[in-house]
Amino acid sequence: MVCQKVVVNEVSGWLRVFDDGSVDRTWTGPPQVQFMTEPVPPHDEFIDGVATRDVFVNKNLRLRIYLPETNPEDETKLPIILHLHGGGFCISQADWYMYYHMYTRLARSAKAICVSVYLRLAPEHRLPAPVNDGFSALLWLRSLAQGESYEPWLINHGDFNRVFLIGDSSGGNLVHEVAARAGKADLSPLRLAGGIPIHPGFVRAVRSRSELEQPESPMLTIDMVDKFLSLALPVGSTKDHPITCPMGYGAPDLDSLKLPPFLLCIAERDMIIDTEMEYYEAMKKAKKEVELLISPGMSHSFYLNKIAVDMDPQTAAQTEGLISGITEFVNKH
Repeated sequence: MVCQKVVVNEVSGWLRVFDDGSVDRTWTGPPQVQFMTEPVPPHDEFIDGVATRDVFVNKNLRLRIYLPETNPEDETKLPIILHLHGGGFCISQADWYMYYHMYTRLARSAKAICVSVYLRLAPEHRLPAPVNDGFSALLWLRSLAQGESYEPWLINHGDFNRVFLIGDSSGGNLVHEVAARAGKADLSPLRLAGGIPIHPGFVRAVRSRSELEQPESPMLTIDMVDKFLSLALPVGSTKDHPITCPMGYGAPDLDSLKLPPFLLCIAERDMIIDTEMEYYEAMKKAKKEVELLISPGMSHSFYLNKIAVDMDPQTAAQTEGLISGITEFVNKH
C-alpha cells in the first residue's frame, strides 16, 4: 500500500509542507506570473550592460554576482552592494527573474557590483540561518579585501571601502541583523558604508492598524505574513522576536548598536507600513543616521512585479524613483 503524503501547511501558490517534513515550492498560482519565479542562468558575457556569475564559496554559501560593464580606461573601483533576498524567509532564490530584472537595473544605475546571497530557507532552516548566511557573505568579502580569497570580478573592480547591504521584504530584516552583527566585528580593511532595507518585514505580535486596514497585495497578504513567520521563527517564538521586531521590547536596545547610515525604503500602501514607521521612529530616537524614501501609492515589493512595472506607468515611474534614490544614497556614501 502506497502512503499518500498529507499537506500540513500551505501558503497559497507558493509553498506546501507535508507531514513527512518535506517541502514543495513549485509555483501553483496563476501561470502568467510564473516566469517571475523562474531561474535566470548566469552569463559571463554582458547582456544589456551587465554580466552575471554564480560563485560557490562553501557548501552553505552560494552567491550570484552582477557586474556592470565599464570603460576599459576607467580605473575607478565600483561600490559593492550585498543583496539579501526576500520571501518571508521561506521562498525565493537569488537567481529568480524578479530579482534579476531589478538588480541588473540597479547595477547599471548605481554603477555598482551587486552580490546576491542564496539564502537557506525555512522551515528546513529556521532563523537565524539566513542571518548567518548574510554575515558569512560579508566575511567572505572581507577575506577578498584581505587577499585571503580570490574572485576576479570583485578583486579587479570592487571597492571594499564602500560595501552596502540591501534587502527586500524579509531581506530588509536581514539588513538590520547583519549590520548589527557587523558592528561588533572587525571587518577591516572592508568598510560597511550603508544599509538599505526595502519594505522590511517588521511586524509585532499585536497586529498594526495598517495590517488590518491596508489592502493585501500580490506580494504580501496576511496569510503570507502569518504562515511564513510561523515556519521561519525559532520554535516557540512570537512575532515580537528581535529579527521580526527589532524596535520591540525583546530586541537589543537600538542605542547600543553600531550601525552604518541607513536608507529605509517604504511604500505608502504597504500592509505593514505602520510597523516599518515604528522602526524608523525608534531609529531616529536612538539617534541613528536614517533617511526615509517613500513610494507614493505603491504596495509591498511593487518594483519586483515585472508585469506591473511594464504595464502600469505609475509603477514604472515609482520603480525608477526607487532605483534613483538608492543610487543617490550609494553615491553619497
